[in-house]
Amino acid sequence: MMYGWLWRHLPGPAAVRVLQLLLLAAAVLAVCFLWVFPAIAPYMPFNDTTVGDQ
Repeated sequence: MMYGWLWRHLPGPAAVRVLQLLLLAAAVLAVCFLWVFPAIAPYMPFNDTTVGDQ
């Protein structure tokens, strides 16, 4: 559903739309890895181990 909406609203022929979608996906990934994931990392329980150092 969302992909169809994106495809219909992007301008240009199919090759240009594919390029735009790839750039958009890369931008979303960059925002997630640079800002979103570091911001929520302190709240995630992945580093709270119970096995190891005593």
